Amino acid sequence: MLKVTYLGHSCVAATDGEHNIIIDPFITNNPQAPIGADDIEVDYVLLTHGHGDHLGDAIPIAKKNDATIIAPFELAVYVAKLGAEVHHMHIGGAYNFPFGRVKLTIAHHGSAAGEELAYTGNPCGFLITMGGKTLYHPGDTGLFYDMKLIGDMNSIDLAFLPIGDNFTMGVDDAVKAVEFLQPQKVVPMHYKTFPVIDVEPTEFSDKLKASPTEVIIIEPGESLEA
Repeated sequence: MLKVTYLGHSCVAATDGEHNIIIDPFITNNPQAPIGADDIEVDYVLLTHGHGDHLGDAIPIAKKNDATIIAPFELAVYVAKLGAEVHHMHIGGAYNFPFGRVKLTIAHHGSAAGEELAYTGNPCGFLITMGGKTLYHPGDTGLFYDMKLIGDMNSIDLAFLPIGDNFTMGVDDAVKAVEFLQPQKVVPMHYKTFPVIDVEPTEFSDKLKASPTEVIIIEPGESLEA
């Protein structure tokens, strides 16, 4: 069993009933966030890249919970210097954690942290096998053809895909990503947080009515089972 909760923007929490993880915990200053950073209890924090709307509250959450941050190598080095416990990874690599297996995938985006825009390496996506299910969180990314390879090589139960355009894929590219990935279920994310990504998710679901993939639109704070 894998219970997944959407916390707005690109923040996703997951639990198998024993272990708890969170991806890109942008909570403070996120107008969509239904809870506060102090309310989060996790064992691991996964980061796709260093931008403030993804790194977010990762360091204070990790410190408060004695949690480990999993991130691409350069980003892991950056947060370790700020006092976080880390597990360094990089794209193409996988590792078995107590909660399950994590593999890093490519993402077409950028990655820099803080007001100084410190270099934090390449962005990534995550393939997470947990609770007998496989979750794909691509981070912030544009469409790329290797998504087809990811779909061919993995049986994805649930994918979260950005649809907001401007910084990431828009609706049409996200529809093509579903075709490539072939997940059982897909949830749109990274939209409506800011005016520049004010996209209606029903446009995404309408264009996938004929798809075998089930489109699930959930509000921040709502959960589903993968």
